[in-house]
Amino acid sequence: MSPDALIAHLVGASALILVAAHAGGGLARRLGQPYIVGQLAAGIALGPSLLGSLAPQAYDDLFPAAIGPALTGFSQFSLVVFLFAVGYELDLKILGDRARVSVTVALASFVVPMAVGCGAALLFRDTLRDLGGGREPSTAAVVFAGVALSITAVPVLTAIVRENGLTRTVPGVVAVSAAGVLDAVCWTVLAGAMLDGGAGEAALDWPWRAALAVGFVTVMALAARPVLRRLLWRTRLEPSLRLALLIGFALGSAWVTHWLGLHVIFGALLAGLVTPREEGGTLDPDLLRPLHEISSLLLPFFFVLSGQSVALNSMTGTGWTVLLAVTVLAVTTKVGSGLVAARLGGLDRHDARTVGVLLSARGLTELIALNAGLEAGLVSAPLYTVLVFMALTTTLLTQPLLVLTRHLAARDRPAAPAPGATAVQPYAAAEGGAEGPGRGE
Repeated sequence: MSPDALIAHLVGASALILVAAHAGGGLARRLGQPYIVGQLAAGIALGPSLLGSLAPQAYDDLFPAAIGPALTGFSQFSLVVFLFAVGYELDLKILGDRARVSVTVALASFVVPMAVGCGAALLFRDTLRDLGGGREPSTAAVVFAGVALSITAVPVLTAIVRENGLTRTVPGVVAVSAAGVLDAVCWTVLAGAMLDGGAGEAALDWPWRAALAVGFVTVMALAARPVLRRLLWRTRLEPSLRLALLIGFALGSAWVTHWLGLHVIFGALLAGLVTPREEGGTLDPDLLRPLHEISSLLLPFFFVLSGQSVALNSMTGTGWTVLLAVTVLAVTTKVGSGLVAARLGGLDRHDARTVGVLLSARGLTELIALNAGLEAGLVSAPLYTVLVFMALTTTLLTQPLLVLTRHLAARDRPAAPAPGATAVQPYAAAEGGAEGPGRGE
């Protein structure tokens, strides 16, 4: 294929990807679902399982193999920008005076699904072998199975909390703060699993890679933050120059973690975590707004790449059975562990139920982890398809389950708020509508 033809194919494919993904996202939002659900559905529709099966010649014309590396590059760049923004926004100070219950909920909603996922991977190894797994699952693959059930998508959860008017409620605050802690734990465990699995192009043994990874994190935490603070605050760079500098910093950090045998996602997240906020701890809107715009524009490329890895034709009877079992486990372990931990932390049964339901949302964070596991060889293509559909299903179920908890709370509680209510209200007192749409990726 000539360079001119390659560019023409890339431009045409990009136009189709952007229009289809955002149209799907808009339709999903009209149906009361997160934006990501429609975008991923559009990505699957443009993949080999649907478009490739219904119109194979059109699929080959639209997505020739020659443009694959370029689409992958767009996809990885979008992930770096998105996760850099996630790391920059992550603030565990939100725990506030509910730190104990939030940490308890986070640990419970990690430990229980993690134990169930790892146990299921060991107990049903023969079934997983039918889905393309190895004869004996590696330690890294078993840990990855646990992480796949443990993840909560903070961006999706935050959007659901905002859209349901829960930002200033007890369950909303507890769920968001617990999800922040949970996110940090899951990414750390996943990084360890990928180091053990030998992902990436690092030509070093596991102990050396682990030692270098610890050293890199230490340098980033102790040296990068003060250097960036001096550079960003004292020089007062123009917003556009500051944005370019920080995206370059995130890309460099992502390259280092990839070289260490991890995925680019870890370096991007770490870069966001060490980037200093404005004086007073506030987020810089001149930085955050364009980061959201760039990631929103380019993330459809990630969804299409994710959709192209989904193999619907590999979903045999075993695959559908595993999907049902995994989805049930994913929902029950998250809702159950979150509910019990919140009750032990002092929340009433309605608020505790809401916390459990919110923590069941997975969305984009789960997809990023699944793609990293697929690239690292920790999960087979058929099992990846099962887990993608599990992520979609649990995300789709979050809003209906949340509506159900609202009806139960409204039925059992008096309509008027309790005397002396504080700014952080119980869930039933917050039924007055959404506060406006949030970022649904």
